[in-house]
Amino acid sequence: MTLIVGLGNPGKKYSQTKHNVGFMVLDKLANKYNLKFNERNDSLISEGFIEGKKIALIKPLTYMNLSGIAVKKIVNKAILENLPNSIIVIHDDLDLPIGKIKIKKNGSSGGHKGVQSIIEHLGTKNFLRIKIGIDKTKEIDISEYVLSPFSREQKALIKEKILQAVDAIAIILSEGVDKAMNLYNREN
Repeated sequence: MTLIVGLGNPGKKYSQTKHNVGFMVLDKLANKYNLKFNERNDSLISEGFIEGKKIALIKPLTYMNLSGIAVKKIVNKAILENLPNSIIVIHDDLDLPIGKIKIKKNGSSGGHKGVQSIIEHLGTKNFLRIKIGIDKTKEIDISEYVLSPFSREQKALIKEKILQAVDAIAIILSEGVDKAMNLYNREN
């Protein structure tokens, strides 16, 4: 089984904010593959198949900075093979230009508190990440910025990039992470 974790904050108030692109990608995945979410283990979870592979989509409900608590509960109950490919974490990245997609096999949190929480609770950095750039601005506080909605101009680009992230996940599952990295880590 592959766990596909989208990071975000629960609730309508945060649903369209920059920090919730991970949730947005999972919503598109669920829609494309006709999967439904149910609440359990501090998460919204949907199980099914993508590209013939058994998957679980996970949206932690513990809020971004405590994402690792929910992810650890799921990992403890799941049968996972061949890390890092059995956990994919999708999240926003302030250090990437708006909409840029970058796939990484492992590494540090890069200052992302949701990713840091997962690293701390799993005791490993060994999982895949799909980062979606949200850029950063010097005009407002970072926490205010990530919890704000996308501008009208950014929305169209982000919608396109969310669809690309959905395609990247299908490629990871069907052809492997290296193929996906070759396709999506170049300028996109």
